[in-house]
Amino acid sequence: MREAAFVKQNKDKWQRFESALENNALVAPNELSALYLEVTDHLGYAQTFYPNSNTFRYLNGLASRAHQKIYRNKKESKNRFITFFSEEFPKEFYHYHKQLLLAFLVFVLFVAAGSFSAASDGAFVRSILGDAYINMTLENIAVDDPMAVYKKMGEMEMFLGITINNVRVALMAFVFGIFAGLGTLFIVMQNGIMLGSFQYFFYEKGLLWESVRTIWIHGTIEISVIIVAACAGLVVGKSMLFPGTYSRLTSFIQGVKAGLKIVISTIPFFIIAGFLEGFVTRHTHMPDWLAIFIILTSFALILFYYIYYPIYLNRRPPNVHNTN
Repeated sequence: MREAAFVKQNKDKWQRFESALENNALVAPNELSALYLEVTDHLGYAQTFYPNSNTFRYLNGLASRAHQKIYRNKKESKNRFITFFSEEFPKEFYHYHKQLLLAFLVFVLFVAAGSFSAASDGAFVRSILGDAYINMTLENIAVDDPMAVYKKMGEMEMFLGITINNVRVALMAFVFGIFAGLGTLFIVMQNGIMLGSFQYFFYEKGLLWESVRTIWIHGTIEISVIIVAACAGLVVGKSMLFPGTYSRLTSFIQGVKAGLKIVISTIPFFIIAGFLEGFVTRHTHMPDWLAIFIILTSFALILFYYIYYPIYLNRRPPNVHNTN
């Protein structure tokens, strides 16, 4: 069936159901549940035949709101924290993979720009990283301990400081999305150029592998979720620029809510990254195999949670919801 015919055939039913939900109409539980099951059937059909359409997104949102209304008095609320991270968020995040890809590509572009600029201008690295950091690192290199910066602060102090700073950067990337996404791209640019010039500095000193095996122990998760946070800002920006069938204000509010969920999802990962930087990275003489294992495990975790798992949840055949 063509999408237009499918919509025409069922839109009155969907609108009645949506009106009942929005206006808290007194509908018998059995009738509401029956309507809900019908909508989920339509959702499954749309997912199969119109997976990237506005129809699918509309039905998915309608089914989600209906589920919350029908089961709001159940004991599921006690597990809200777990279900948010295990089901609700990753299933929704699937629809923002395009923004995630854009954030990633822009970040890679500016990493390359930072590396190229550092290679072209000897003063560029100092202008980005600061004289104090460069001078301190040169002193550490002179005493054959180039990564000594990670040992100068206490473990807990570094863990807390780094975690709070990373969350701050994530919030900025999200909030700056209100400038039509351009503010978010500026944050991505800053971090990309900094990383590119940073890595080129160690490459120039013949210490690229030493820096990679040390810094990316925590940097794999840290950089990845900064890109995810930038995705949140781009979601907000898109909601303002392309409201679709919604009013611009309604679209913006939905974009902010979606972006906030994305930022919340990054907090546990920032805590993990902060822990690694505070307690693990400082062991700069650990065996290469162990450093590589931590880096690859971190990378696999990010790919699983933000890429594979959302795809899996959305491609999984729709089942009757568990009511236990």
